[in-house]
Amino acid sequence: MRRPGRPVQPRQLSIDIWYPARPPKAARRARYAEALPTEAGGWARFTIAGTAYRNAAPLGGRYPLVVVSHGYSNAPAEMSWLTENLASKGYVVAAIRHDDPPITDSARFVGPLHDRPLDIAVAVHALALAHDVDAERTALIGYSMGGYGVLTAAGARLDPDGIAGKLLAGEALMPVAVKAVIAIAPAGGGALRAWGNDGLSRLSAPLLLIAGTADRVVDYSNGARAIFAGAVAAPRYLLTFKGAGHAIGLGAAPPGMRSTLWDQDWFEDPVWRKDRLNAVTLHVVTAFLDRFVKNDATRTAYLDVAVPDADTAVWPAPPAAAYDAFGTGTGASPGWKGFRRNHAVGLMLEHAEAR
Repeated sequence: MRRPGRPVQPRQLSIDIWYPARPPKAARRARYAEALPTEAGGWARFTIAGTAYRNAAPLGGRYPLVVVSHGYSNAPAEMSWLTENLASKGYVVAAIRHDDPPITDSARFVGPLHDRPLDIAVAVHALALAHDVDAERTALIGYSMGGYGVLTAAGARLDPDGIAGKLLAGEALMPVAVKAVIAIAPAGGGALRAWGNDGLSRLSAPLLLIAGTADRVVDYSNGARAIFAGAVAAPRYLLTFKGAGHAIGLGAAPPGMRSTLWDQDWFEDPVWRKDRLNAVTLHVVTAFLDRFVKNDATRTAYLDVAVPDADTAVWPAPPAAAYDAFGTGTGASPGWKGFRRNHAVGLMLEHAEAR
């Protein structure tokens, strides 16, 4: 992989993998040790308690592949709330360890713009050779800078006059064939204008965007909402958390990241409880992947909601609909399928077909 203006230098790409497995007897669950940049320029070290078991015996069989690209200066462990869950639902989940500079070193920001799409493409092609992977059923998930990466790797054409386009000028970046793409709080819009006016129209794989309206890092209007509007050739969904910020891609802050506001804000949202935010995301992500990767048509009812803005659903008064009734999207239970009465509040789930 060549960086413009630099000699060819090989890079090593590390990948963490979760897979359907048999829990070993008397084994301890995984504990992940990681670090994130501090406001002062150092590193805050912490551990995250996992639910998976290291080196457990695979269940056997061939499973769909999900390649995950983390946020800037992050690591796979911070998305283990998602990766572990998807592995338990019948996916091989491969999270790339991107070699990012510290987010506090703004002079090196262009490095990930260059590397992300290439890393993702290389990972997809390498993992397709694994014996327990069904390469014909591959999906991409990216958070923040990873969102920019998966959109570009899946076929969004970079603007040749933009920063990212100039960095990758002359390099072979062939879109990877995937069944679905998920971008959480994706970077690439706003001032970056990574795909110009029509580059997003080259995307054709089903797309799920997840974002908060108060995202002050990548912006909502110029980020996820603009991507939703621009990806006109893809069937697409936009899950919006009203009032949420940028930290929607990580799990709850571990004890080691609660001593300063900077450390905590890597993980926590000022408005939304992280347990609810992660649970809603898992619900929609699972329905989306099952629908478009596993071709399970029964999941469509969880995605094509009758009332896109959940706040506007009007429930009949009890006892016509029980206080804790589940939504079906129709009749006496107008809320979103899978959500309890009035418990999709603060959410929007929009859908647009390809044209």
